[in-house]
Amino acid sequence: MKKVTFMCTAFRDGFQSVYGARVLTKDFLPAVEAARDAGISYFEAGGGARYQSLYFYCNEDAFDMMDRFRAAAGPEANLQTLARGVNVVGLESQSSDIIDLHARLFKKHGITTIRNFDALNDVHNLVHSGQSITRHGLKHQVCVTLMQLPPGCTGAHDADFYEKTLRDILAAEIPFDSVCFKDASGTCVPSTVYETIRRARQILGADAFIHYHTHETAGISVLSNKAALDAGADAIDLSMAPCSGGTCQPDLLVMWHALRGSEYDLGIDPDKIREVEEVFKECMADYFLPPEAIAVEPLIPWSPMPGGALTANTQMLRDNGIMDKYPEMIKAMSDVVRKGGFGTSVTPVSQFYFQQAFNNVMFGEWQKIAESYGKMVLGYFGRTPVPPDPEVVEQAREQLGLEPTTTPPIELNDADPKKGIEAARKVCREHRLEESEENLFIIATCGEKGIAFLKGEATLGIRKTPKTKSSEANVRRENSSSASGPGDYDVTVNGKRYALRIDGNTATVNGRKYAVDLAVAEAGHSGGGMVVAEELHEVHAQMPGKVLKLFVNTGDAVSDHQPLLILEAMKMEVTVNAPLAGTIVSVDVAVGDQVANGQKLASIG
Repeated sequence: MKKVTFMCTAFRDGFQSVYGARVLTKDFLPAVEAARDAGISYFEAGGGARYQSLYFYCNEDAFDMMDRFRAAAGPEANLQTLARGVNVVGLESQSSDIIDLHARLFKKHGITTIRNFDALNDVHNLVHSGQSITRHGLKHQVCVTLMQLPPGCTGAHDADFYEKTLRDILAAEIPFDSVCFKDASGTCVPSTVYETIRRARQILGADAFIHYHTHETAGISVLSNKAALDAGADAIDLSMAPCSGGTCQPDLLVMWHALRGSEYDLGIDPDKIREVEEVFKECMADYFLPPEAIAVEPLIPWSPMPGGALTANTQMLRDNGIMDKYPEMIKAMSDVVRKGGFGTSVTPVSQFYFQQAFNNVMFGEWQKIAESYGKMVLGYFGRTPVPPDPEVVEQAREQLGLEPTTTPPIELNDADPKKGIEAARKVCREHRLEESEENLFIIATCGEKGIAFLKGEATLGIRKTPKTKSSEANVRRENSSSASGPGDYDVTVNGKRYALRIDGNTATVNGRKYAVDLAVAEAGHSGGGMVVAEELHEVHAQMPGKVLKLFVNTGDAVSDHQPLLILEAMKMEVTVNAPLAGTIVSVDVAVGDQVANGQKLASIG
């Protein structure tokens, strides 16, 4: 029997793939302890989306989570995190000093191994990060990222391309302890998996440690895992219910069952794993379980949407009230991948793809280039496997005001005064925050939301099981009973009839809106009434989102195209500008508000 090593991904990739990475530490630690007691000693324990999500949605410190995970898993456990090359644990690429700080801090907070990948398979993006990981005493698992191109597409993403990427890693002399072939979308067909790992074993030799990672999203994970093992892989990734199957890795028990009677052995006691899964299910019982997280999606080969990004994005679509647009966005992904240069659909590139698909659905095809997608096709994240569509590159250049570049991202970032430790230190001083290494890293990787967390201003964004419809209806009735709505009137002046609607300090006369000053006359006195001011110009949201920042207040004078506020949706920040010069008559939203598409944000007189 050949012993198969496995990493338990339930508490990192499982959380990302099911709950959009929005899980509180206290809720899942009992399951970690149960898994430890059942003999599991290799865990994925953070990084990837489970870094930013703790600050963005959970109001928790990721470094504290790692410390607590280490305490629960025990001193001998191999705790692994996920890193994205020059992007480390965020969507934005970083300078060399932040990349080095990432490795130093993760080692400090109990991590053993870092799995490190570049979504474009641009090996230049792995050199400095790999050196930093090994220099600080961590094990480096370097990655080649896989996916199957949508049907009808050709170019890269075959065994020849993956072999070339591996040889480029070796030629760059990147230090590593093991190699992972990572298929985040679960679309790479088993025959390609087999041939790729067979060649890797020949290149690396018998003693090299080869790890394979996939998801069940397209329904082929068990077959792909078996193909990887047959080709010579040493390890695979497996998860546990309720974070298994569907968008996640296959369940430990499912893979154990699939390997029964074969030459492979996972080395588990299945009855003990059943007990662990019962504990885990109880831990997660209050969390909202998206239906798409537990299903195979036959359309994924045409997208392809990674399991870890799929539910994170559907959570955001639900938050913004546009879940009905999801099927259109999945279909739009195919064209976005075709024209984007075939970067692997794994974070951050998968998010760039989805942001552009979102824009293509909401604003019309290629009418609005998402900033990150545009920067990718322009070369600001490295070299794409094949050249992106020239027309899309030109649109990105025009809309973003950036020229294409071949300069490596790390060089661009090191020359950027807004990036790096010193830039983060200035932000700490500006907000009177402690200049600890952890705080500097949080600010560099999480931006405004990291600052909000450090200032105690972060809010919870986790999704627990929703209330019953009856209780929600009662709340709505209670709220509506005390609300005073707008008033509608028919007014005749000099024989001419007008339709008048009064809503706060806004009057609508025959469909045209005006700012008004209302005053109620005291008994026995005249002088009350309404004074009509200038005509109003309303500013409406062009997309749903959350108000991230306000730049103006009522009474401020603004110029044409002056920024009024920033909306955040689908991990994009969209600046809303003034449509004309004037005075701010009203600001109708506050920071933290969730706004719908078309909702009034402000008015200008």
